[in-house]
Amino acid sequence: MSHAALIRLAGITKTYGSGPVAFQALRGIDLVIEAGDFLAIMGPSGSGKSTVMNILGCLDTPTDGSYEFDGVQVERLSRNERALLRRHYLGFVFQGFNLLARTTALENVELPLIYRGEPLARRHATARAALRQVGLEGWEHHTPGELSGGQQQRVAIARAIVTRPTVLLADEPTGNLDTRNSVEIMELIRTLNREQGITVLMVTHEPDMAAYARRVVRFVDGRIESDRHQPVPSTTPPQAVAGGEVAVGTPDRSI
Repeated sequence: MSHAALIRLAGITKTYGSGPVAFQALRGIDLVIEAGDFLAIMGPSGSGKSTVMNILGCLDTPTDGSYEFDGVQVERLSRNERALLRRHYLGFVFQGFNLLARTTALENVELPLIYRGEPLARRHATARAALRQVGLEGWEHHTPGELSGGQQQRVAIARAIVTRPTVLLADEPTGNLDTRNSVEIMELIRTLNREQGITVLMVTHEPDMAAYARRVVRFVDGRIESDRHQPVPSTTPPQAVAGGEVAVGTPDRSI
């Protein structure tokens, strides 16, 4: 992967429906994202932030415009080719965790490796390493029902990074968590960005969580209203800690 522009969106539009009921969710988006960036995407409901994330994640296609990923024109790819791009270069984290309820943490993390055809022994070893990396060594055989919300999101992050993706797309990753767990999850995501160079694209409506990002892009009515870089503190942003300090353990990053 290159170390400069990783993603380029040029003139991206997205229209749902047709005729008098057509809704234009995106109205000509131009956006350049460099490898290793940490971008927070903000905006009110209906502003287009989720639509652009779906396009960036190859879960949807634009109506018009160009999406370039590391020199590849994504809009020209077939459905199968977009699926391969997702599988090999993108990791996803969602607000609702999206874990399989009756399977263990280890089995949940192994899922992407199964889709890639990895042999059993390698799957186990790689998934265990990913769980260690997010601070869950010893929790491999617990099901989601036996884990706290913060632990469940750590499992989801381990599943997202087990394939060593270039880009992590996080959609409201702290939306279902309390303040303490939110801070711990954001510290973990920031560590992945800083120490492994994973490019992070995060949708959030919370300014406290956006404070972890290096750059904040705000959407309004399907357009980019503002795009600003911000100084990122070396420690937890003070506004993200409600009611006192939060101690965050340092996970083993051996993967």
